[in-house]
Amino acid sequence: MPSPLRDCIAALPFALIATISASPCLAAQADKPAEVTTRGQREAKDIAYGNWQKLCFKVGGAPMLCRTSISGKFPTGQMAVRIDLIEREGAASARLQLFVPVGMYLQQPAKLTVDRGSPVRLPYSWCLTNACIAADVAPAAIVKQMESGKTLVLETVDSNLLALTTSVPLAEFASVHKGAPSRTLEQYVDE
Repeated sequence: MPSPLRDCIAALPFALIATISASPCLAAQADKPAEVTTRGQREAKDIAYGNWQKLCFKVGGAPMLCRTSISGKFPTGQMAVRIDLIEREGAASARLQLFVPVGMYLQQPAKLTVDRGSPVRLPYSWCLTNACIAADVAPAAIVKQMESGKTLVLETVDSNLLALTTSVPLAEFASVHKGAPSRTLEQYVDE
């Protein structure tokens, strides 16, 4: 036959967990991404960046979608980073999307900063076998900063908790972003 004292002691952890999980302080903290203290920092200097490009896609009667992007590769030819600014014709907001190699600490969002301005954090959305994707709505301020800025600094945290930074050139961004697309891919749909 169970003793009342033993039953109370056994129920204590469950009562404690219920009290802690109902705490409004902890609920508010759960909404904010946890800031991770890194164990060091290094700059990825061996990335070679291509030119900014603007590609647009027109499918049937849908609004045109344009992607202004730049890619960086390691000397081995492997993709190191790709940054896309994705805009849909008639939409009020744009989307920033970032591709990085697997092996990042996914709980820490990627951080983009233009010329020592305010950082924009991009949470990771999903990973494929060869890349992880971080994306979010692009604040209008960051797009304007990219158009007038010189350098975009990307900071990620790897699985060893080392902060990795790379500098992405913005010299061509404004003219490519505001200019005509280098290619427009169209698909006609027969209904």
